[in-house]
Amino acid sequence: MNLLAVALALLAAYLVGSLSFAVIVSRFMGLQDPRSYGSKNPGATNVLRSGNRAAALLTLAFDALKGYVPVLLVLMFGPRLGLGETTAAFAGLAAFVGHLWPVFFRFQGGKGVATAAGVLMALNPGLGLATLVSWLVVVALLRYSSLASLVAAAFAPFYQALIWGVEPSLVAVIVMSLLLIWRHQGNIRKLLAGTESRIGQKATATPVRAATYPHGHRNTGKRPK
Repeated sequence: MNLLAVALALLAAYLVGSLSFAVIVSRFMGLQDPRSYGSKNPGATNVLRSGNRAAALLTLAFDALKGYVPVLLVLMFGPRLGLGETTAAFAGLAAFVGHLWPVFFRFQGGKGVATAAGVLMALNPGLGLATLVSWLVVVALLRYSSLASLVAAAFAPFYQALIWGVEPSLVAVIVMSLLLIWRHQGNIRKLLAGTESRIGQKATATPVRAATYPHGHRNTGKRPK
């Protein structure tokens, strides 16, 4: 195995994963930073709370692609460098980690659902589809994106092990699933408390602070005496 090629593949995948498309798309479309409203998570579901479906769909697509493309490139061009499916799986994991802790955005990333889905689709389309169906079923019934993500994350390693067997790539799938569940700690608490937002629910408007003027005067809406 070419260790230098492995290291470069993992680094490149991490850097691609560090592109926070929720923030990039929102800036490009003149929307509020998704880290400032709703769940404050830079992901497609929170961008949807802005009311802009196009921005949410673009975020979802690009977040999935940044998990899909690194894996696909390793699978396509890696064999000539001695890189196989195991390296591809860990390149996907590196892209996923980049989404969680993006170097370009002060390591403040999202929860990685779309990116993990992209990784699974490239690594094993059957596994990706089975996991996606699990997500869609929960969303269709309950409209909780977080709960659907937790269920999909929990089932993905079992699908891989029971249907396709125990392979080295299973380790990467398990680590992704555990990290995804860990990143949803706040959502788990909200689900248990019954306060979790459903898909399509808009973010609560942020109260506007009173403007401060020279000499410490604040605009309170009253006429000065």
